[in-house]
Amino acid sequence: MTNTTFTDWNGNIQDIGPIYPFVGWEVLMVILIVAFLVWWHFMQIRMENDADREAAEELRNGDNLTRALEAEHTQERM
Repeated sequence: MTNTTFTDWNGNIQDIGPIYPFVGWEVLMVILIVAFLVWWHFMQIRMENDADREAAEELRNGDNLTRALEAEHTQERM
């Protein structure tokens, strides 16, 4: 990466050299980012499904579901 001052902008760009860091790593970085995003979405969906499953199990135990539905219906009656 070049960090010198330019006195003449009419030169050849290849003589200046790379103008940003990590030149040539773009494809690898995109692949890594896409892989990370796919993994993150997979883990997020998995964690949300586990949380929903736990909440459903809690409602299935005893009369929790009945009490939750009654609490919802009491507000509708008002």
